[in-house]
Amino acid sequence: MPTSPCLNLLFSPGVRVVVRVIAAICSVAPAALVFLSFTAVVVSAASAPPNTDWPTYLGDKQRSLYSPLQQINRGNVAQLQVAWTYDTGEKGEYQANNLVVGGVLYTPTQSRRVIALDAATGRELWKWDPANTPAGTGGRRQRGLVFWQNDTGGEARLFTAVGKFLFALDPQTGQPIPTFGDNGSLLLGAGLDTDTTPNVGLNTPGILYRDTLIIGGIGGPGAVRGLDVRTGARRWIFHLIPRPGELGHDTWPADAWKTATGVMPWSGQSLDEKRGIVYIATKTAEPDFYGAERHGKNLFANSLVALDATTGKRLWHFQMVHHDLLDKDLPCAPLLLTVTHGGKKIDAVAQGTKHGQLFVFDRVTGAPLWPIEEKPVPASDLRGEQAWPTQPFPQKPAPLMRQRFTEADVSTISPEARALTTDRIKLSPNFGPFPAPSLKESIMFPGFDGGMEWGGGAADPDGIYYVNVNEIPWILQMVETRRADGSPLARGERDYLIHCAACHGLDRAGIPLAGFPSLIDIERRRTPEEIAKLTKTGFGRMPAFDRLTDVQRDAILDYVLGKPDPAVSNPTKPKGKIKSGAPAASAATPAPYAFGGFRRWTDNAGYPAIAPPWGTLNAVDLNTGELKWKVPLGEYRELTARGLPPTGTENYGGPVVTAGGVLFIGASADETIRAFDKDTGKILWSAPLPFSGNATPSTYAIGGRQFVVISAGGGKSGRPAGGSIVAFALPTP
Repeated sequence: MPTSPCLNLLFSPGVRVVVRVIAAICSVAPAALVFLSFTAVVVSAASAPPNTDWPTYLGDKQRSLYSPLQQINRGNVAQLQVAWTYDTGEKGEYQANNLVVGGVLYTPTQSRRVIALDAATGRELWKWDPANTPAGTGGRRQRGLVFWQNDTGGEARLFTAVGKFLFALDPQTGQPIPTFGDNGSLLLGAGLDTDTTPNVGLNTPGILYRDTLIIGGIGGPGAVRGLDVRTGARRWIFHLIPRPGELGHDTWPADAWKTATGVMPWSGQSLDEKRGIVYIATKTAEPDFYGAERHGKNLFANSLVALDATTGKRLWHFQMVHHDLLDKDLPCAPLLLTVTHGGKKIDAVAQGTKHGQLFVFDRVTGAPLWPIEEKPVPASDLRGEQAWPTQPFPQKPAPLMRQRFTEADVSTISPEARALTTDRIKLSPNFGPFPAPSLKESIMFPGFDGGMEWGGGAADPDGIYYVNVNEIPWILQMVETRRADGSPLARGERDYLIHCAACHGLDRAGIPLAGFPSLIDIERRRTPEEIAKLTKTGFGRMPAFDRLTDVQRDAILDYVLGKPDPAVSNPTKPKGKIKSGAPAASAATPAPYAFGGFRRWTDNAGYPAIAPPWGTLNAVDLNTGELKWKVPLGEYRELTARGLPPTGTENYGGPVVTAGGVLFIGASADETIRAFDKDTGKILWSAPLPFSGNATPSTYAIGGRQFVVISAGGGKSGRPAGGSIVAFALPTP
């Protein structure tokens, strides 16, 4: 269509469709430019969005990650450019979904400082540092804040957590509000109906119902509470490890409520404000991988629980993992949306899982929208353990990732990776999403970090659910903490069982049929220096163990060579097969088994040891339960340069979907933010970030201009670490 160059000066990128129409007129009637100039001003003003905040973690209390803004749309998103940046001066795991209220952006940093910025320019307004408070400098992985103000706007609070403390800050100054708790803070472990005050933390912000702050936590005995926003006083509590007389008490040993821990809802909550219902996603009971001290289903662990937001009374629940032994805590906040199902509009709640399943319920009644079937899962061979015989599987939607790793899924990126993964899957098979922990090594796939992860999904008003998923294999193995006579294992022996026994055998005799050599009397064949070098650099089919510390490698080497371990009083060189077995655990002794550690399974080059895709972005129509589209999310450019299609990468952080038809997401391990067409999954735009954006973006409008902002800290997936905020917008006219 013909255009006139002068029109480029008259219109902003947000009205390109109008430009094309007017340009056509201009080409046949140049004298109309006077009128068109006036029209340009009117249209540009009309296209400018009103000031629009991002006042709540994940966008709204429904946790929908949806924005009605559409100045940035499919037609102009490719023109986005950096509007401003801010450097926190910190490094790594910067996962904050930033709030924007009244033109001010509030962000919690990696050390739990809180910083207020001018959201239009990135100019710093104030900074609060907890270093000089009783909490001291905090740790990583704080994902957001809570902003509250009363109906008149005369009172306001900004809630943040540092260590074991919850603080209420003045949003204007950043100073603690002395009337809250004890001079501005309270102990998160207080008010849990326990004899002592446990250490409880908070990495995902709570949610507000009127003037009640509803919070979960990390650590402690398992509870969700409603607190007075002005004073911090407890208004209600719901025990997630039920007490005598409470529903679910019979799903635990009789006295487990006195000693059991975990179950705290760390991943967040959502709220149906009109109905006054809060939805809680809960954690695994502890210890995560050995449950002999907590036989039973263990309600309300690994559950979606609907509570009355005024009283804390349970309305309904559904447990998605019974007697969890695999750290399958619900990884993300429940998401509220409206769908058309069976010809009727239904207000629904969707809950993602680490194994890539999506459960969808009527949010009022708790009835599932599609049938959920209990299917048998593998039994445990650990003494004292009683794995639950079945687990629930929804019939719709279909899983958003592969549910089993077979030989057909071995790595395809190189002949070496294919050989390595083919050998390993034969030795350490995968048993699907619910393998029973064992002393024998198996491949954990779906992996420990998802499937879905803490970033969660987004949903638009059409009932389409968008979510990113990991497809990374991990290693699952338990080890004994002591021998049959009750004596502890040497440090080197334990680390050998974790890192070496899968190939060289529990007895160090190797697996000759698979080509894995014996390590018995290896000192006759190689010097200690050669062995140490091989464990660090790798050799042949043996990957490098460069991620182990020198202390770990030295302890393993000492064990293999029969040297004494100073941590054990009477160590002896292992002879023949290592004895297995241990007495049952009791209150006076530690559990006889321990988890062998979180270990991703990678090939010799460090890539996931499975055929791609390794990370995907998905759109699911929750009106029908059908997958709409699936695309890789992220790439390793060196593999793309070799001619491989984009593989996707491990990803952390969620998407944001807008009325402009665009879905924004960072998350990937390639220091990039991308925009996708929400209808097709086509990439419309991408831009480099200083560090991986392992955080969920926010979008807002100030002064007629829409911004998309993301925290970029990297530090995940072995990537470089920093601490930047990057805001994007369309060019100004």
